[in-house]
Amino acid sequence: MIDLQDVYKIYEVGDSTVHALDGMSLHIDEGEFVAIVGQSGSGKSTCMNIIGCLDVPTSGKYILDGIDVSTLSDDELSYIRKHKLGFIFQQYNLIQKLNVISNVELPLIYQRVPKSERVERAKEALKRVGLEGKENRYPQQLSGGQQQRVSIARALATNPSVILADEPTGALDSKTGVEVLDLIKKLNEEGNTIILVTHDNNIAKQAKRIVRIQDGKVIEDTKN
Repeated sequence: MIDLQDVYKIYEVGDSTVHALDGMSLHIDEGEFVAIVGQSGSGKSTCMNIIGCLDVPTSGKYILDGIDVSTLSDDELSYIRKHKLGFIFQQYNLIQKLNVISNVELPLIYQRVPKSERVERAKEALKRVGLEGKENRYPQQLSGGQQQRVSIARALATNPSVILADEPTGALDSKTGVEVLDLIKKLNEEGNTIILVTHDNNIAKQAKRIVRIQDGKVIEDTKN
């Protein structure tokens, strides 16, 4: 499903050249639950941005579902993000003025899904994350864990090929973090492909496979 082939991402910073990714190769199959682990500056965020079609390689290939993403235009990348990828962020990124169901519906509006279908898909996604009955509440009326569940429901609503979770428990207390990780594991058991990006080894151990990155390269790739 995901195939990074000798990918480089090079930035010019002043007089310096920074190799954020330095010839990275990585293959992830459909249905896997993979943690990409590394410290700050290791290249893990750049790797996630490229997998999430938020950035493109300087050189090398990125194949997603048989499509060479490296060659796509901005509009084509936007289409991929809307239709194939779901994102879970550390800070939830919910719109405070919208209620729960409207937050979950938002990516479906961008996909131009008819309203009746949007509502049904948003309700089903909320049911999957245990928030049935909270459709009309607002983010500020929810706990941090519940807000992250709304974020996960929003990612699920588009039926993405891949869910990218960027430090999804970073803003949560340890007990709530465990609950959110348990939910992510359940989604993987239901067939969702999950890529979890983290600096925390204990969180990474929840995945079925751990890929460690250092200096823009994969230094370890192990299965749990």
